[in-house]
Amino acid sequence: MKDQLLALHKNSYCPISKFPVSAIVVMKDGTEFAGVNVEDASTRAGICAERAAIVNAISAGYQKGDFQELHVMAASGKIVTPCFVCRQLIEEFFESDDLIYCYQADGTYQTYTVSELCPYPFGEKDVI
Repeated sequence: MKDQLLALHKNSYCPISKFPVSAIVVMKDGTEFAGVNVEDASTRAGICAERAAIVNAISAGYQKGDFQELHVMAASGKIVTPCFVCRQLIEEFFESDDLIYCYQADGTYQTYTVSELCPYPFGEKDVI
């Protein structure tokens, strides 16, 4: 997975931050969807790699309950975890015990469950 994530960095569009991020979501049926971060001049209208990968899966017809794991790599030289906007979408589509793999470019990674990254989730039960 490390090599796939690293190769995706070339597709990232980050002229402002110079902080490429790539993500691959793996579905329960083994299908993979990739995403990269895409910035724009306002910085707030862009999209993170994690959300791009999740949206790619949803766009292909997958639904909540179809997601298995998420792999993320930032080209920062250290392990980074998803931002809180991404964590909200992760919490929406993944189960609490699903795994999120966060990589360094050298292949070192840390694994977190969704519940570890989102210990106080805000979900459907909170708005219904």
